[in-house]
Amino acid sequence: MTAVKTLTLTRTFDAPRALVFKAFTDQKMLTEWWGPRGFTNPVSEWDARPGGKIKVVMRANDEIAKMMGVRDFPCGGEYVEIAAPERLVFITTATVGSDQRALVNRNTVTFEDQNGKTKLTLHVVVEHAIPEMAGALGGMEQGWSQSLDKLGELLAK
Repeated sequence: MTAVKTLTLTRTFDAPRALVFKAFTDQKMLTEWWGPRGFTNPVSEWDARPGGKIKVVMRANDEIAKMMGVRDFPCGGEYVEIAAPERLVFITTATVGSDQRALVNRNTVTFEDQNGKTKLTLHVVVEHAIPEMAGALGGMEQGWSQSLDKLGELLAK
């Protein structure tokens, strides 16, 4: 099944563009903010170079795990384009059972300097999704919004 779903979110962070860009390429920073509220990342590997692999396991807290019936959400992907500090393109994948490409998203992030603040625009294109990923797609906007909220909190420190 090929999904024709897109999502665009825009946020302005009170942080310099280079730092916001770094938050999308620095493994330590990504580990802190990646994923919706209620999730941690016990596995978080980000090889920030074109062709570099992404490997993440998002782990749900007890409440979410009980509700969803699963605790760990393995994800993969790779960086496609890195044009620091203006633009970043990366693929993220999610797995269900043995299907290594249950969900494939192409994520394009642009970073615009606005007098020391950064306007971030995230554009997600769902390139592939199996029917079992309908729930994840339904929560994509909320999940990304919460992730960007966590990013804002990290940048404010």
